[in-house]
Amino acid sequence: MIDYSPLWRTMKARGMTTYTLIYRHNINPRTIHNLKHSKGITTATLEQLCSALRCTPNDIVRFVPDSDDLHNM
Repeated sequence: MIDYSPLWRTMKARGMTTYTLIYRHNINPRTIHNLKHSKGITTATLEQLCSALRCTPNDIVRFVPDSDDLHNM
């Protein structure tokens, strides 16, 4: 499962709002919706977010294995 909780912490630490991402960095409002609902984003969007926040992908997203994935290892 993809978890975007690092994004919200990074945004808070940098004083960045979703409004700023949308209107200053041209992040589509639909993308913000997808992020809030843990839906997928493109790598191009991930790059755009990294650029806007001056961070790395690890500051935006983390992978949390499902319990089924753990049992299959």
